[in-house]
Amino acid sequence: MPRSLVDPQAVPAELRPYLADLVQRAHTICGPHLLSVFAVGSIALADYRHGRSDIDVNVVVEPSLPRHSVRELAEALTHRALPCPADGLELVVYDSSFALRPSGEAGYLLDLNTGPLLPNRASFDPARSPAFWYVIDRSIAYQAECLLFGNPVRKVIATPSPRDLLAAILASVREHTTGEGHLTDNQVLNGCRSVTFCRTGRWMSKSKAAQLIMGSEQDFRTLIEAALRSFELPRTAAHTLPTADVQTFSTWVRERVEEAATHRAPD
Repeated sequence: MPRSLVDPQAVPAELRPYLADLVQRAHTICGPHLLSVFAVGSIALADYRHGRSDIDVNVVVEPSLPRHSVRELAEALTHRALPCPADGLELVVYDSSFALRPSGEAGYLLDLNTGPLLPNRASFDPARSPAFWYVIDRSIAYQAECLLFGNPVRKVIATPSPRDLLAAILASVREHTTGEGHLTDNQVLNGCRSVTFCRTGRWMSKSKAAQLIMGSEQDFRTLIEAALRSFELPRTAAHTLPTADVQTFSTWVRERVEEAATHRAPD
């Protein structure tokens, strides 16, 4: 049974005991069917902010894992059973037969959201979820390789095709453009990260992407600076940015991503 993370220094110190417990519980329940556990999101991109960021984790298991074990894992990792030290845990479980092929689908066995600021939700039906979240996270995972336990990330998942990835980024941008359920600072910074990926082919932290966009797009500098200041605050204290400015920026982001999708290289 694993007693520590593969590379404790790769994750923030305040999360190491929790992530070690998460890995240990996953190993106890899944046994030899557990192939890998790795971080995605802000942890993988070295931009985790305590009091603002969620903990994002992907798990890959063998297809032979009994489905009752997936439900047992969901119960064992709820905030009630394993208190989450961050605002929330977003954990996704894939079987390796899906994860090893490029896909634009959600494709999960389990999507668990839990934590002090997240309503507890466990989904076992990927058809019920927008696919773009999972496609983008798998791309980030493949790039960052932030392994917590098991086989190397690139041995257990494939990166999405350029076509599927750009479609996912465009869907994400459109989702954030609505503003529903999203902090305005995150709308702006997510837009910066999306455009930066389209320009560079690399995922960056939101803060680093924002710095790059500010350097090239002076018209949006004031708005992005305000978003970065707000991003330093707990999400319960985040500032509300001017609606018209955010919408103008979001429209610009969508147009840049649409251009990238139109002119993408063939798969």
